[in-house]
Amino acid sequence: MKFVLKLLFFILLPSLALAQGEEQRYVDSLHSALKNAPNDTVRLEINRQLGFYHQDSNPDTGLVYHKKQLDLAKKLDLKLYEADAYQQIAYCNSQTFRLSTAYENYMQALTIAEDPASAKNGYGYSNFSYSKSPDDARRSILGMIHFELATFYRNTRNNDKVYTELVKAIEIGESLQNPKILSLATRDLGIYYMLTNKLDSSFIYYQRALRYYKNSPYQKNLGTLYLQIGTYYETKQKYDSAKIYFYKAIDESTNSTLGGLGPALVSLGKMYLKTAQADSALKYTLQAKELAVVLNDPQGKAISYIQLGAIYQLKKEYAVAYDYLKKGLDIVFFLTDDGTNKLMQFQNVDFDQQLRLQELEKNRQQERSRKKMIALLAGLAIFSFVAIFLYRINRQKQKTNTVLEKTLSELKATQTQLVQSEKMASLGELTAGIAHEIQNPLNFVNNFSEVNKELIEEIKAEKDKLKKEEVDELLDNIDRNNEKINHHGRRADAIVKGMLQHSQTSKGQKEPTDINALADEYLRLAYHGLRAKDKSFNAVMKTEFDKSLEKVNIIPQDIGRVILNLITNAFYAVNEKKQQSKQDYEPTVTVSSKKVGDSIQVSVSDNGNGIPQNIVDKIFQPFFTTKPTGRGTGLGLSLSYDIVKAHCGELKVETKEGEGTEFIILLPVV
Repeated sequence: MKFVLKLLFFILLPSLALAQGEEQRYVDSLHSALKNAPNDTVRLEINRQLGFYHQDSNPDTGLVYHKKQLDLAKKLDLKLYEADAYQQIAYCNSQTFRLSTAYENYMQALTIAEDPASAKNGYGYSNFSYSKSPDDARRSILGMIHFELATFYRNTRNNDKVYTELVKAIEIGESLQNPKILSLATRDLGIYYMLTNKLDSSFIYYQRALRYYKNSPYQKNLGTLYLQIGTYYETKQKYDSAKIYFYKAIDESTNSTLGGLGPALVSLGKMYLKTAQADSALKYTLQAKELAVVLNDPQGKAISYIQLGAIYQLKKEYAVAYDYLKKGLDIVFFLTDDGTNKLMQFQNVDFDQQLRLQELEKNRQQERSRKKMIALLAGLAIFSFVAIFLYRINRQKQKTNTVLEKTLSELKATQTQLVQSEKMASLGELTAGIAHEIQNPLNFVNNFSEVNKELIEEIKAEKDKLKKEEVDELLDNIDRNNEKINHHGRRADAIVKGMLQHSQTSKGQKEPTDINALADEYLRLAYHGLRAKDKSFNAVMKTEFDKSLEKVNIIPQDIGRVILNLITNAFYAVNEKKQQSKQDYEPTVTVSSKKVGDSIQVSVSDNGNGIPQNIVDKIFQPFFTTKPTGRGTGLGLSLSYDIVKAHCGELKVETKEGEGTEFIILLPVV
C-alpha cells in the first residue's frame, strides 16, 4: 500500500511541477507586461488576468488585483470592466466567507450590468466570453452574475433563490447561445434537482450540460460535471455506470483542474465503501488524502480522514479508525474556529460529536483495555455519524418539501395567468377575423339603406310630378333593396351566431364535427385577423380537403383553437421569410385533410424558413418561443399539444430548414 501511495505521489508531482513551472512563467510575463504597460487600458486588462490567476488558489491576492481593475475601470469610465470587477471581487470575498461584503459587491455588479447604457463604451467587449457586441458582453456578464449568485445563495442556505438565479442565467445563455454560461448553469441546475431529490430532472440537466460542454471552448470544471453524473448513478445504485464517470472525473481533473481531483477520488472511494469493498475504498481514499497533503488542502484532508475512519471501521481496525476520525475532526474544529462550518455541514459532523470524541480521548487513557475501548468508542462515533446524517437528510427533505409546495403554488398561479394571456391572444386573432367577415354584409346593409332613404325622399318631393309608372319603378327598387338588406342582415346574423357558438366555454362535450369546414373557417379567420393588424400582409391560401371524410367526434372549440394556432404560426413564418427575402417569393400556407388508417389527418404547412434542428425538440415545451419578447407567450404549441393528446390524438412536426414546416394533427375516427 505504501508503494501505491508513493507511486501516486511521484506520478502527480511531475505534472504539478510542470504545471507550476508553466504557471510561474505565465505570471512572470504578466508582471513584466504590467511594469512596462504603456497606458491604463493595458494595465486594466493585466490586473484582471492576474486577479483571475490568483482568485481560486489565493482569493485575498486575487482581491487585490481585481480592486486595481475596479479603480482603473472607474477612471477610464469602462462600465463593462467595472461590472466584471465587482463580480470578481464578490467571488473572492465569498471564497473567504466575507458574505455580507460579497453580497453587496454582487448587487453593485448587477446594477451596472442590468443597465443597457453600460455597453455604451464597449471597449474590449470581445474579452467577455467571446462576445460579438458590447451588449452581448453586458448580458454575458449579467448571466455569469446570476450563475454565481445561485452558488452564493446555495452556500448561504437560501435555496429558494438558487433555482430563480439559475433559470435567469440559462435564459440569458440561450438568448446569447453562450455555451459557457449554459454548461455551468445547466450543470448547477442538475445539482439543485439532485439536492431536492429530483433525480430524473437532475440527470436531464446533466446531459444538457454535457452537450453544451462539447460545443464550448470553455472546458474548466468538466470533471465536476462527470463527478455529479457519477454521483447520480451511485444514488441509483448503478455502480458500474457510476465508476465510469468517477474515472472520467479523475482523468479530466488530472489533466486540467487538480482541485477537482480530490473530490473525485473521495467519491470513488465512498462508492466502494457503500458496496463494502474496503480495499478499493481504501486505495482511492488514501490517494485523495495524499493529494490533499500535496496541495495543502485542509478540507480535502478532513474529508479523507473521516472517510478513512469509516473504512477502517468496516475493516474492524478500530484503533486506526479512531485515529483517522480524530485527525479529521481536529481539522474540522480548526476550520470552524476560523469562521467556516461548510465542511462540517457537508460531512454532517457537529460540535456534539467533537465533544464526545474529546471525552473518548480522556476515557481512553483511563481504561485498562485499549483495544476494547477504541473499538467501542469508534463504533459509537460511526453510529452517531450515520444517525445524524439521516436526521439531517430528513430535516432537509422536510424543508425542501415546504419550499417546493410554495414554488409549485406560485408556478400554478403563473401558469394560469399565462394560459389566460394565450387565450386572450387567440381571442384577438378571432376578433379581427370576425370584424373583417361581418364588415362586408354590414356595408351592404348600410349602402342599400342609404339608397332606399334617397328613393323615398325623391318620391315625397316629386309625388305630384311623377307618373304612376315612375312611382311603381321607384317602389320596386325600394322593395329589391329591402330584400338585399334582409339577405345581408341574415348573413351577419349567421356569422355572429356561428362565432358565439365557437366562443362558448368548452364543457368537454364531444360532438360529431365536419373537420373540413372547421379548418376552412379558421383559415379565413386567421388570415383576416392578420390582415386587420397588418394591411401589407398577403399570402396564398390553399386547401386540399378530402370531401369524403366522415365527421369526427371532437370538442370543436378546442380543436378549433389548435388549428387557429397552427395557421397563425404558419402565416407568421411566411411573413418573416417574405420580409427577409430579396428574391421573388410567394408566401403560401396550405391546409389539408385526409384519412390515414383509423385516423383523420389535418395538416398545416408553409414555405417559410423552417425550424432549426437544434430547437425542434423544444417547440412543444411550455414557455418556449422563438418570437421576439412580447410577441408570444410560448404556450400556444404546448396547449395545442395537450389538447390533441386529450383527444387521444397526436401532434407532430416535420420541417426542413430554409424550405418550410408542416404540422400534422392525427385524430382517431372513434
